Amino acid sequence: MPQVEIQIGGRTFEVACQDGEEPFLQAAAGLLNTEASALTDQIGRMPEARMLLMAGLMLADRTAGLEDKLAEAETRQAELRAEIERLQSAPAPAAEKVEVPVIPTAVSETLAEIAARAESLAQEVEERSSALAAAAGH
Repeated sequence: MPQVEIQIGGRTFEVACQDGEEPFLQAAAGLLNTEASALTDQIGRMPEARMLLMAGLMLADRTAGLEDKLAEAETRQAELRAEIERLQSAPAPAAEKVEVPVIPTAVSETLAEIAARAESLAQEVEERSSALAAAAGH
């Protein structure tokens, strides 16, 4: 069983752990050291047992807060999954009927004829005004 040396609150401890657990122990010790260092900075030197107890309580408080948030997130996730399942199992909405106005062919043809007549009249007016301008210019 490996022995791991950890630093907590400026103090060194030697702790035994299972093979392969060393990184997890170091990570946990790092969290505890962060809390212990904050306590030492605020309060100053204190007995080892009190420092470890206070740091452990601070971590436990933080963990409890995270567990509450996790429970809320899991509840919300369950609600969202239920909503997704409800939406997926619901029948597809009925197709919406959309009416598009259509111009009757006779109206289109009449409009085309009117446009052709208007162009013809415009051309005739232009030709006459050119002829009058030419006659007036002589």
